[in-house]
Order: sequence, then C-alpha cells, then structure tokens
Amino acid sequence: MILMMNIFILFMIISNMMMMMSIILSKKTFSDREKSSPLECGFDPISSARIPFSLHFFLITVIFLIFDVEIALIFPIIPLFKMVNFMLWIKISMFFIFILIVGLYHEWNQNMLNWIN
Repeated sequence: MILMMNIFILFMIISNMMMMMSIILSKKTFSDREKSSPLECGFDPISSARIPFSLHFFLITVIFLIFDVEIALIFPIIPLFKMVNFMLWIKISMFFIFILIVGLYHEWNQNMLNWIN
C-alpha cells in the first residue's frame, strides 16, 4: 500500500513538473483573439454564426457516411469466402454491390454530386 502511494505521489510530481515546464517554455507570449480561436470549416468564428453555408458540405458528409458504412459491412464478407457456400457468398456480395450502385445512381440522379448548379 505504501509502495502504491509512493508511486502515485511520484507520478503526480513528475506530471506537475512537466506541465510547469511546458508553461514556462511555451513560445506563446501574447494572446491574439483571432489566432487562439478555433477554425471552424473555414468560417470566421468571430463574425455572426447565422451566415448561410453550402448544403454540399452536408451532402458530401452524408454520402461519405453511407458509403463508409457499406464498406464496413463488405469487409467481413472477404474472410467468409472460404467458410460458406460459394453461391451464398456471391448472392450476399452482389446484394451489397447492388445497394452501393443504386445509392450512387440515386445521388447522381438527384445532382448531389454536382458542385456547380
């Protein structure tokens, strides 16, 4: 028990020394409001938050999430090639590929892939 307490105190001292050294040795000498504010997707965080933004950013994000989930569902199919019936594997693989192609066609048909209208 005493050993654990000594180790805990040692870690606390070392971590506090490292934080103090980083504060003392940091290059940041003055605090500029613009430089210390976070960058939010290229928008100015100091100005009004009610400015309109392009809907294409949102659509590309949704498209990425949909296809990312589909690819995450396809990855386990590859090791199953040796374990299951070949015809069943082909049917499942073609089903997922079909879903991807139909999704891509729908996005293309709705002009979601065009950045310039």
